[in-house]
Amino acid sequence: MPVLAAEPATAEDAASGDVEIIHVKGFRGSLNKAMFEKRASTNVKDSIMSEDIGKFPDLNIAESLQRVPGVAISREGGEGRQITLRGLSPSFTRSTLNGMEVPSSTDGTDSGGGVNNGRGFDFNVFASELFNRVDINKSPTASMEEGGIAGTVDLYSAKPFDSMGFHLAASGQLGYNDLSEEKDPRVSAMISNTFMDDTVGVLLSAAYSERTVRQEGFGTVRWTNPVADGGGIYADTSNTVVNGTPNVGNCEHDGEAVDPVNCLWTPRLPRPDFFGNDQDRFGFTGALQYAPSDDVKITFDTLYSKLENSRTMYNMFEMFRSTFDEITPVELTVADNGRQVLAGTFDGVKNRIESRNQESKTDFSQYVLSGEFALTDTLTLNGLLGTAESDARSEQYRYNMTNQTAHRFGFDFSKDKNAPELIYDYDYNDASSYDLKDGRLRATDVLRENDTAKLDLDYAGDEVNLKVGIAYNDRSVDYKEEQINGFPDQASAVGFTREFPYSDFGTGFDGGSLPKFIVADFAAINDQLLEKDWTQRTAQSWKVSEETYAGYIELNGVFTFADMDLRTNFGMRVVRTETESTGYLGDEKVSIDGDYTNFLPALNLALDLTDDIVIRSALSTTMTRPSLSSLNPGNPRFDYINGSVNVGNPELEPFVSNNFDFGVEWYFDEESMIAATFFYKDIQDYITSDSVDKLVDEAYLPFIYEDPNYDPQISLDPAEVPYTHNTPVNLDEQDINGYELVYQQHFSFLPAPFDNLGALANYTKVSSGKIEGLSEDSYNATVYYETDDYGIRVSMNKRDDYITDYTGSNGNAEHGTTGPTHVDLSAFYNFNENLTFTFEGINLTDEHERLFTTGEGDLNLVREYNHTGRQYFLGVRYVM
Repeated sequence: MPVLAAEPATAEDAASGDVEIIHVKGFRGSLNKAMFEKRASTNVKDSIMSEDIGKFPDLNIAESLQRVPGVAISREGGEGRQITLRGLSPSFTRSTLNGMEVPSSTDGTDSGGGVNNGRGFDFNVFASELFNRVDINKSPTASMEEGGIAGTVDLYSAKPFDSMGFHLAASGQLGYNDLSEEKDPRVSAMISNTFMDDTVGVLLSAAYSERTVRQEGFGTVRWTNPVADGGGIYADTSNTVVNGTPNVGNCEHDGEAVDPVNCLWTPRLPRPDFFGNDQDRFGFTGALQYAPSDDVKITFDTLYSKLENSRTMYNMFEMFRSTFDEITPVELTVADNGRQVLAGTFDGVKNRIESRNQESKTDFSQYVLSGEFALTDTLTLNGLLGTAESDARSEQYRYNMTNQTAHRFGFDFSKDKNAPELIYDYDYNDASSYDLKDGRLRATDVLRENDTAKLDLDYAGDEVNLKVGIAYNDRSVDYKEEQINGFPDQASAVGFTREFPYSDFGTGFDGGSLPKFIVADFAAINDQLLEKDWTQRTAQSWKVSEETYAGYIELNGVFTFADMDLRTNFGMRVVRTETESTGYLGDEKVSIDGDYTNFLPALNLALDLTDDIVIRSALSTTMTRPSLSSLNPGNPRFDYINGSVNVGNPELEPFVSNNFDFGVEWYFDEESMIAATFFYKDIQDYITSDSVDKLVDEAYLPFIYEDPNYDPQISLDPAEVPYTHNTPVNLDEQDINGYELVYQQHFSFLPAPFDNLGALANYTKVSSGKIEGLSEDSYNATVYYETDDYGIRVSMNKRDDYITDYTGSNGNAEHGTTGPTHVDLSAFYNFNENLTFTFEGINLTDEHERLFTTGEGDLNLVREYNHTGRQYFLGVRYVM
């Protein structure tokens, strides 16, 4: 089955269309299109192309992106949510949709970060069927908008002029999860046509899916010990039986030596965990194109997406926090490292059952009008006007049922380091022993709005291409919290509980059985106790507005010497950013302005050393603006006596990085490539938390002087005396370096039927200092077999452990995530030219997610260990 020309295309060939490309459908065809795009580019770039009209290679865009070298993803409930690129967190990657930067926020569990109010992009808000191409630009050009030190991800929805004439594609899938045992539908459709001699085109597409998730396992909510926790030491250790030898060094509390068992790490809140999620996702795209002549093309794009989640979360935990002085260890077994309790029995422990219902919805909409106008044979004008909005709301109804009677409890990790045997010496399902209280009745709203205007002028000369342009962006993030006050706490939970709603809880969990416990009855509470009167938590709310003005000039050219073509891209971009950050002191607003200007040069070179080898290099300066929540000037905490304040910093300047890339690509055969890329980033003005002595901003002074807690007789005057500000500052410098290795080949040289086999693989190595979310090693591999009639592929993705939080808590130096390994499968059978049957298998090994803490910094203590099951999709697809 021929796919590519016998000789790989050069940049000029690809641009001029001199090479005959026989387009094929399927995964193999998408790989070929992506490889051509990579080869023809001047900057360092990877692409993902649709397999066919309305058919993206994966069910989730983040899942596709993780197969790109340098990309790793984070998951929420077993589904990809955000990406890290070359070791940098999601906020360092800029995302665009149809040419303009877009916001996207969804909610999640506490360990997943809750509602996203930062710059990171949540890919799970979109159905993958709505897109036909994704570009991952790892080195910038001056014409690209700024904001992504790691890179820029560009998403594109389909256009009617992509393929002239009438086209129809429709698909339906039925999903099944072997843990939830639920059957979930997934449907999509696209219709496109061109009219009036192909001068007018219209395309409409829609996608709808349901997803039922059960995430089950064990958690500790971090580890701690009496000394690290700071809430008092054990009540009595004089009769404690200790098996093994503690090795904790000097164990001291309040400056005095205490029994070493007080420095042994124990699970802070050991508990069985359940997270359930019913998800509905609907998306729509529309595109209208008008080209009255070869000199004019006008495009209007619209995209709408709605993601709704209904989450239930249940856990029952024993409390080893704050009340150690009420707990007596009866018998302890010390781990071989001498620093943690491997197994233990304790008296005086109390437990709590937490039940949470979380209702959330994200509405996303985008409208983009763009035009391309050929003013002369050499001069082209491009313009874009766009607006996008993401409105995410999450309502959380959390109830605590606390057992008021102390009891004996034990745990034993000797058989499984991730899920211990739990020993309960009491009836934890007796509703009369619990009270019922408002754990947290709160709502979060994150409204993100972007408006964009761009104008570019492109001059195509005989030897060089000159581009100049200007861009304006108006972004805002409005973060609000609300709460329900006056919930009538109950002395007894009787009448407001129900049995655990899933009789098969714990089935398939590789850590052993999980106990089923009573939970809050949400329906009874809603009917009898709850009044949904939301009151704004003004002090916790904030808004950041950001306007940017940018201009650039860029030169592109091809120079030939010694039978080699050197493709060049050089440009300079200047951008000014003006911010207004608004927070609250009580009910009063405080607003602080900020501004900064950045000069961002970029140089990209691609040398076609031979017909088969391309050498790339890139030098650039990039920037990423500060996280939005760190700019919040509101809700400060002043200590007037000692002269200190904890507060955000609206005067933060952006991260700025000087970057170098060097790569070699060898297109050694048709549909085949070996590539290696080295990258280095020197990030200046890295933002970190620190203490800085300076005068308090004048904006706070009127509020301080009216504060009843401010006594001018004994307080330090913030207008005269510098206060110690505990705040985010531009202080650190971080270096990141690494390399990416890529291999791709179709085994056409093998004898039939093995000539239909192919493989692709990549490996990324990243080295750096303390960067959150960075895995030093990540791997991807896919093996496929594809003919005109049928095909199958199996993919594996693996990343190393990574630290998610270097600040830690409860005495832990860090929080981290164990690197997962995921295996997926996709297969198809073409019944005829129009009808295809498909099968997808996701997370075939039912990989368990594991979070951990590090104690003093060198331990690996389980924080969460759970799984979501295997997901299967059986589908049919029709194209004409």
